[in-house]
Amino acid sequence: MCKLCDDGIPQDHSSSRRDFLKATVATGVAASGVNLLAARPAAADRGDPPEDHGRRGRRYIIRGGSVMSMDPHVGDFAKGDVLIEGKKILGVGPNLHAGDAAEIDARGKIVMPGFIDTHHHQFETALRSFLADGVLIFDGTPSTAINYFQYILLTFAPVFGGLAQLDDGVTTVHDVSQIHHSPEHSDAAIQALFDTGRRAAFGYFESAGANILGTNPGNQYPQDAIRIKRQWFSSSDQLVHMIMGGEVYLGDATTQQSWTIGRQLDLQIAAHILSPFGIRPIFDALAQGQGGSNHNIGIGSDNLFIHMTGMSDAAWQRTRDAGAQVSIAFPIEMNMRHGMPPIVRMQSMSTPQHPFEPSLSTDVEVTMTADFFTQMRVAMNLQRAVVNQMILDSPNGNQNLPDPRNWELPQTAVTVPGPFPYWPTPPAGIPAPLTTRDVLRYATINGAKALRLEGKTGSLTPGKEADIIILDAEAINVAPLNQVPGAVVSLMDRTNVETVIVAGKVRKWKGKLLDVDLSHLRGQLEASRDYIFAKAGIPQNLFSSQ
Repeated sequence: MCKLCDDGIPQDHSSSRRDFLKATVATGVAASGVNLLAARPAAADRGDPPEDHGRRGRRYIIRGGSVMSMDPHVGDFAKGDVLIEGKKILGVGPNLHAGDAAEIDARGKIVMPGFIDTHHHQFETALRSFLADGVLIFDGTPSTAINYFQYILLTFAPVFGGLAQLDDGVTTVHDVSQIHHSPEHSDAAIQALFDTGRRAAFGYFESAGANILGTNPGNQYPQDAIRIKRQWFSSSDQLVHMIMGGEVYLGDATTQQSWTIGRQLDLQIAAHILSPFGIRPIFDALAQGQGGSNHNIGIGSDNLFIHMTGMSDAAWQRTRDAGAQVSIAFPIEMNMRHGMPPIVRMQSMSTPQHPFEPSLSTDVEVTMTADFFTQMRVAMNLQRAVVNQMILDSPNGNQNLPDPRNWELPQTAVTVPGPFPYWPTPPAGIPAPLTTRDVLRYATINGAKALRLEGKTGSLTPGKEADIIILDAEAINVAPLNQVPGAVVSLMDRTNVETVIVAGKVRKWKGKLLDVDLSHLRGQLEASRDYIFAKAGIPQNLFSSQ
C-alpha cells in the first residue's frame, strides 16, 4: 500500500519510472522538483509546528494575527483567528473557540491567503538570470542578439522550480510546462509538481523548440493528454490538476487538435496571446468562432489567455463576453517587448455587474524574479504611471502620451485654471489608479478563479482548503504596522514570509522550508544547469554581455 496514493496523490511505482527519475540530474528534466525532499525537521529552538498538521480530523488555530481574508463576506480583523481542521478552514474571526486545538501565535503577524501564480515556466529554473537583459525576439540589433525565442525556446528547451516560490508565499502555481519531448518527460514534470507539496496546475504544452525544429521523435503532444489525464488526474481531490496547452501560433492544425482534445477531456485550455508572434489575425478568427483547421474553434469560458497584448477590440470584447480568463505578467511584458500590459484596457471594459480583472503571473525566471511582492508592486506602479500621465495630458485632448522622448507632457502643454496649472481634474472614462487592495485581489482570489480553483482556495473562507501565509509585520522593513494591504504590497519581500501552509499542511515554518534538503536541491540545480548549457553548446560566463 502507498500512503501518498491513499491520500489522493498518485504515484508511479514501476521500476522503469524510478530509473528515469534517478537520471534527472544528468538530463536536466524537471530540475526543480524531483528527488529533492530529504527530511529536515524544524529547528527545536524555534518551536515546532502543530503535531500532525494537515491530517484529517486534527485541529489547530492561528491566533491573534491581523487577518486579511480577501473574502468580502468574511471581512478583515485587526486581531483575529483562523481555525483549521485537516486541510479545511473551519472558522475565521476574533476570539474563536478552539477547544484543545494546538495554537500558532500570530501576534505581530499578517495572516492572509497564499499567492497564486497563473503562468510560470518552471522548467527554466536552472537558467535563472541568463536572459536578464534579453527581449522576446531578435530584431537585427546587437542589444537583442540574446533573445528568448532563439536561446530559450529553440536552444535550451529542446535539451531539457517550485520550492523557491513556496518559500516566497506562492501556494499555487500554473506550471506552463514545455519540455514534453516524450511521455517520460511529461511524467517527470508531473511528479515534480506533486513532490513540491504545493497546489499546482500542470500545463501540458508543446515540446517547445523541438516542436518547431522537428528534433523530438518521442513527442506525443497533444494526444498524450488522454493518457496523462487518466493516469495522473482521475481524481479532483488532489493538490495538482491539469490544464491543456493550446498554443495558436503553432498552426491551425495543432490548434484544432489541442483545443478539441482539451474540451473532450473537460480541461481548461491555455495559450500565450501576444502580437509579436503574429497572433492577432489568428485570435480574431477564434473570436469569430472560426479558428483551427476546420474553422470551428472559438473562445469560451474554459480559456486562460496569457499576456493578451496587442489584440483587436472585437477579440477583447469576445474574451470578456465569453468569460475567459486573462493572466498578465507585468514585469516580463515591460522588459521583453511583449507590448504594454493591458490593464487599462481591462479596467475600461469592467463594470460592477460584470467585473473583468486579470490574475498575475511571473512567466520566466531567466529574465526576472518570480517573487510575488514584485509582481504586485510592478502591476500597481505600471498602471498608475499610465493613468496618471493620461490625466496630466488630458487638457490637450490627447491621451496617447504624445511625446515619446520622455512619455510626458507635450512641449506646448495646455494648462488649467487655478494654483496648480498642470494638475487637471481627471476626465471621464479614465480608470481609477490601482490600489494595494486591487493587486492583492489579483494575486489571490483572481488567481484562484483563473485556474478554476475558487471553490478551494484564494481566500480565507470557511469550507475552503487552508492555503495560508503568515507574514512578519514586526520586521524592520515593515514596523510599525499602519495599514495591512499597504504593508504587504508596498513594503514586504520574501524575508517577511514566516509560515506557509498548503491544504492545512505547514510547508514553511518560522522562516525555514520543512522537509527539504536545500543543499541537495542546489546541487541538483547546478548539475542540471551544467548539463543543459553543455548540451546546448552555450558557454557558461558569469559576466557575459547580453
